[in-house]
Amino acid sequence: MAGNSQRRGRRLTSKAGAPKGSGGKNKDSLAGRGRTLPADERPWHKGYSGTEKLPQRTAWKQDKELRAASEEGRAPKIGKPGTKDTTWGRGGGRGVPVGRGGGAAGRGGKPTGRTGPRVAPGRKSNPAKDSPELLVGRNPVLESLRTQVPATALYIAQGIESDDRINEIIRTAADRGIALLEISRAELDRMTGGVLHQGVGLQVPPFAYESFDDMVAASLEQTAPLLVALDGVTDPRNLGAVIRSAAAFGAQGVFVPERRAAGITATAWRTSAGAAARVPVAQVTNLTRSLKACRDAGFMVVGLDADGETDLYNLEAAVGPLVVVVGSEGRGLSRLVGETCDLTVSIPMISEVESLNASVAAAVALAEVSRRRAAEG
Repeated sequence: MAGNSQRRGRRLTSKAGAPKGSGGKNKDSLAGRGRTLPADERPWHKGYSGTEKLPQRTAWKQDKELRAASEEGRAPKIGKPGTKDTTWGRGGGRGVPVGRGGGAAGRGGKPTGRTGPRVAPGRKSNPAKDSPELLVGRNPVLESLRTQVPATALYIAQGIESDDRINEIIRTAADRGIALLEISRAELDRMTGGVLHQGVGLQVPPFAYESFDDMVAASLEQTAPLLVALDGVTDPRNLGAVIRSAAAFGAQGVFVPERRAAGITATAWRTSAGAAARVPVAQVTNLTRSLKACRDAGFMVVGLDADGETDLYNLEAAVGPLVVVVGSEGRGLSRLVGETCDLTVSIPMISEVESLNASVAAAVALAEVSRRRAAEG
């Protein structure tokens, strides 16, 4: 009957089972993750005083603090870059022992062999700006090989479904003496960070930006000079799409600010569908000053603005030397850039949509400029 402990098949152990624990296997997790780096050793902090190259965002933070301190009449609370050794294995740094052979020592005094900038435990360091990029996608890779973009290696996924583009990619890479490496699709996924690669990747050196002065001079040699400037566009996909539109509608170049703006990365390469290999791209230190230089050279500088004073379809200046300025994804044209433009232009829309995406707006404007020039010609 119920409750009879003498019945056949009775349970002899607890239903819940034994309590679970680490059993000592995870005791290393209690040892901590190392000391917390002070502010002057953190590359992302405005107080950074390290000897490594100053990260772009850190420089922006320090500039912001300098301006704020100047306005408030106080001493700025920033570091002194270059005054403190923050590298592994170069004198050891504060609290970092150095083993024999010069590398930083790990637990037990054994050298770890690490070099380069030191970062806090658990935080990833950003790759150097001058490190090679992996360009992926069949069209971008093929276009880059056709236009003789320098490359060091071509990665092909095992078992890839071949087509005319893949055959030409392999043939062109072989003719140029580029190393061909066949790797697993999982390895290519890891190398690209999960980006859609279509089974092919081309390792290319850092993008070679065009000189701004040379780009302007070359544009003026054309019968219809046309340049595109981007004001604070931070999404590399938008940058790639604008470059693609610039190539499609006959622009001779694109220029972007060095700071607080997207540069040519593998993502921008891919979005441009290889057009970045045909259209010169320049980085400028000061966008406002560069736009003024274009005006002095004879260009009309036109900014795209939802509240622009001129309708795009009434832009008579489209047939002359022209610079089309595209604002950022969120705030549009900055105040100084807007004041530097000769005029601002709006794109007429019949719906309640407030504004267009930066790359879409650029494509619409460039298409209208191309149409008016064709009609004049």
